[in-house]
Amino acid sequence: MAMQESQGLEEVNEVTLVGRMSQPAEQQVLPSGSELWKFRVIVGRPPSHASRVTVDALDCVVWAKRPARSVVAWRTGDVVEVKGSLRRRFFSPTGGGRVSRCEVEVAAARLIRRAGG
Repeated sequence: MAMQESQGLEEVNEVTLVGRMSQPAEQQVLPSGSELWKFRVIVGRPPSHASRVTVDALDCVVWAKRPARSVVAWRTGDVVEVKGSLRRRFFSPTGGGRVSRCEVEVAAARLIRRAGG
């Protein structure tokens, strides 16, 4: 992943998630013809007195073919690792308007353990 320098500081946008698949990845074809795979990884949080929330559900998107080949075989509950960058994507839904979403843009993906095993 590329790093840039800003006033003598290295800027880094690297994300590594290890968690469970919430459901199988879904393929989406955009109006431009581009294809992507979307899925969500559930990652547990350490216990905290400040919040009752025990997990984070993090949206991931795959544009590149190599990690897509891994992701399409994953099933609900599989423990997976994804590496990439946090991105804010803007798009226009079919109903009109303009919305944005923060997602992990996956550069590398691997299965750690199958669900139930």
